[in-house]
Amino acid sequence: MKKCHSILSTPFWVSLLILGLFSCTTGGQVTEASATLIELEEITIADIQEAYAAGTYSIQTLTQAYVDRIAAIDDAGPMLNSVIIVNPDALAIAAKLDAELAAGKSRGPMHGIPVILKDNIDTHDKMPTTAGSRALANSFPLQDSYLVKQLREAGAIILGKANLSEWANFRGEMSSSGWSGVGGQTKNPYVLTRNPCGSSAGSGASVSANLAVVAVGTETNGSIVCPSHANGVVGIKPTVGLISRSGVIPISFTQDTPGPMARTVRDAAIGLAAMIGIDPADSKTLDSENKTYDDYTQFLNADGLKGKRIGIYTGPAGANFKVDSVFAEAVAFIKSQGAETIEIEDIAPRQVGGLSFEIMLFEYKDGLNKYFASLGPDAPVKTVEDLIAFNKQDDVELQYFNQKYLEMAQEKEDLTSVAYQETLAEMLRLSQEEGLDKVMEEHNLHAIVASTGSPAWTTDWVNGDHFQLGSSSPAARAGYPNITVPMGFVGELPVGMSIFGQAWTEPLLLEIAYAFEQGTKHRKAPKFLEKD
Repeated sequence: MKKCHSILSTPFWVSLLILGLFSCTTGGQVTEASATLIELEEITIADIQEAYAAGTYSIQTLTQAYVDRIAAIDDAGPMLNSVIIVNPDALAIAAKLDAELAAGKSRGPMHGIPVILKDNIDTHDKMPTTAGSRALANSFPLQDSYLVKQLREAGAIILGKANLSEWANFRGEMSSSGWSGVGGQTKNPYVLTRNPCGSSAGSGASVSANLAVVAVGTETNGSIVCPSHANGVVGIKPTVGLISRSGVIPISFTQDTPGPMARTVRDAAIGLAAMIGIDPADSKTLDSENKTYDDYTQFLNADGLKGKRIGIYTGPAGANFKVDSVFAEAVAFIKSQGAETIEIEDIAPRQVGGLSFEIMLFEYKDGLNKYFASLGPDAPVKTVEDLIAFNKQDDVELQYFNQKYLEMAQEKEDLTSVAYQETLAEMLRLSQEEGLDKVMEEHNLHAIVASTGSPAWTTDWVNGDHFQLGSSSPAARAGYPNITVPMGFVGELPVGMSIFGQAWTEPLLLEIAYAFEQGTKHRKAPKFLEKD
């Protein structure tokens, strides 16, 4: 798999990309871009739509700019390594969308917007879906995932696939976030020796580096919010069932969800609306009926903190005094905007973590085997057992860490077992009824906020990831929504604040997130530093 490379030798990734001086071969066609200056850094969906309406540049021109920015930054320059493959049909899709605009048809705010997908999300095109695994390096799904169908119908351009922690970071012990057998190691765009965090590492790094407008990640526990926080962007981990998981390589039917990642709350909200929908192939989405909105930007309110009762989750406190200091400033701002705050020490009983891990193992085996079956008779591997065997004979897959979680999953019974059913019921009771729901109802809270994580650690293939703190678990295990927004910096490294609450409260969380974002403006474009 090769990305499309620019013939530029000048590193235009610093600020502006000059078009018209080069061409790029995609899908057997050579497309010349017009001599236009496009400020790609920090461009928003609204900026792009205004430019389209004014005729400042075309969808093809913008798409070409992003293709060549990926070549300049991801493949060369800093060698961020966040994108596994660029869609060879991207410019052809852009041409069709340009023709629609010329005919007076716009599909809405996502029309002509380049999107990068985490490479565990199926597309039925010339790009394989690999989960970062060499076992699926040439695996071409038989149809688009439901969320990709939704994005295409909304007019989005699937620009490419992002690197990820292989098998969404649930393969083995002492792993390095952002490493996969197919894609290698993704870097953090703020400091290149630092880690991008979480399994949606490439999604977070690419959108932060302005390689696309919106990226899509997936989360089981922390894999949207952690890379969003570590890469200085906004990430929305929605209520499980708001976005379909069909055609998404699974870990946990109970906890998995895709979600948008973007540089602003508004753009993330637009991306969220483009992906939702009831999908008969994913029974969880049936619960979203009458709980969704066509437009989530209607809830963005700069005064959205006024009158809110906000829980301050102190669980992560004490692990990193520098993060504690930044979080204290965030809490002070929240209070200054007219919110009432209540400290919360605990959210769910401790044993819920072990129960969640067991559920993940049960559902991982069941979900992967079903996914492999969806690939048809030519599937490269057909069972978890086959995958384990492939990894053992491959000369790359096990060079840095093992596959213990795959092996543990393989030993589990099926989902009709009493052990699974009882464990699931207890996990949901403790995480929901005796967890987030109980805490929020007892204190009459609108939302809870917490530090999302620690500053990005130095990437380490020997010892693996060095997590110091995190706050993703309460919402992840309950299947409830969580939004992280930039909270500030520790030195050159961004840190985020998570805002989470009860099921289907995305509108309320977006209101709070937007108010915090607009009042603080912490997002800064990365500098691709070689060291701190």
